[in-house]
Amino acid sequence: MADTFHDTDALVAALADADFDRPPALVANAHITGVSVARALSAHDVPVIALDRTDTGLAPPSEAVDHAGQVTYPLDDADGFRADVERIADALDHEPVAFACMDEWVRGFAETEPAGVRLPFSDLAGVERVLDKSNLYALCEELGVPYPETYEVGEHEVEPIVESLPFPFVVKPAHKRKFEEAFGTNVIEVTDREEFADVVAEAEEHGATVLAQEKVNTEAGRDTSLASYMPPDSAERDPLAVVGNAAVRFPAFGTSCLVERVEEPAVREHALAVLSETGYHGISESEFVYDADRGEYVLLDVNTRPWKWISMPVAAGANLPMAAYADAVDDAEYEAEAAADGPRDARWTYLPDYIQRCLTDEAFWDVLSEDDWASLFSGEFEGDGELTTGLYRPSDPTPAVKYLTGEFTDREYYCSC
Repeated sequence: MADTFHDTDALVAALADADFDRPPALVANAHITGVSVARALSAHDVPVIALDRTDTGLAPPSEAVDHAGQVTYPLDDADGFRADVERIADALDHEPVAFACMDEWVRGFAETEPAGVRLPFSDLAGVERVLDKSNLYALCEELGVPYPETYEVGEHEVEPIVESLPFPFVVKPAHKRKFEEAFGTNVIEVTDREEFADVVAEAEEHGATVLAQEKVNTEAGRDTSLASYMPPDSAERDPLAVVGNAAVRFPAFGTSCLVERVEEPAVREHALAVLSETGYHGISESEFVYDADRGEYVLLDVNTRPWKWISMPVAAGANLPMAAYADAVDDAEYEAEAAADGPRDARWTYLPDYIQRCLTDEAFWDVLSEDDWASLFSGEFEGDGELTTGLYRPSDPTPAVKYLTGEFTDREYYCSC
């Protein structure tokens, strides 16, 4: 456990005195996703250093974290971020492996390429090929992968788009960052031409390229993603991949709070085809929704990083963080451990959101059994392996304790992941 969240200078000093027998992992954005990544790595004795811009994340007190500290936030000062990370790397005896748990941290590492740090994912150009939705949907068109009807504003004028897409439809960014800065969200639903024109005009003021996309008639409870690690071409190995169904969300159209491993061959095939065509390597989540009108899954987005329910594929026998680490340090033993006993059935739940859905949605019926709840309260679920959680672990209680005390004091964290 990291007893102290250091400022950058103190973290560098602490690491200079540390003695690691293998390269440590730098887990950036040390919150819910960071806890899961740290646990997946620590289970195989990989040292973990948690990095964040504040001390309010939930990962630092975890037993899986060896050291924790502050670095400059890459969106505030990219050069300052690179300098901080390079100082950290220089203090270590081994080149660390970076795990970025939010888009801004992925870009921070990919854009600045800190010296002495191993990046277990594609370079910036490779990441951009996936994150640029215009490129992503063009690849879908070439490969025959279903995707929502989408028009890039700029290539098409407002009037032809309005004539082609019935209202309401959604407006999304081709690239997230500028759009988020302008609107504070990644998706805006528009109900008429005037709303659409206003969004387009504001996006243009911020230099954000936007897409107009049909509002898919999704079937609730069937949102499905491919959780995968794509090895570099030089590795000559198959991807490590698990399909997960976001069976329950909170709110009803919010973030996942119960995810189950499922077999959906079309989702697996289509996601891997797109990822292979981009040449991307690294951890990613390819998000699909089931279109009730088309009667098939359509690809919405690909996240080039770990995400909130990444513990589910780990529980299913596909330890994606370990696979990425193994390639980064070129260790065949770790490669074997990453996929030693999968795939198997697994479920993941984020209890704070799941319980809120149960308590506040009269139409929702609890899908966990009494045995599941007994396993959660007793802690037996940690040994059984089929059910896992996003935060709560009796063997590693302090992240959940920090979450609860934060709720009691109305302290808000800047990120839900």
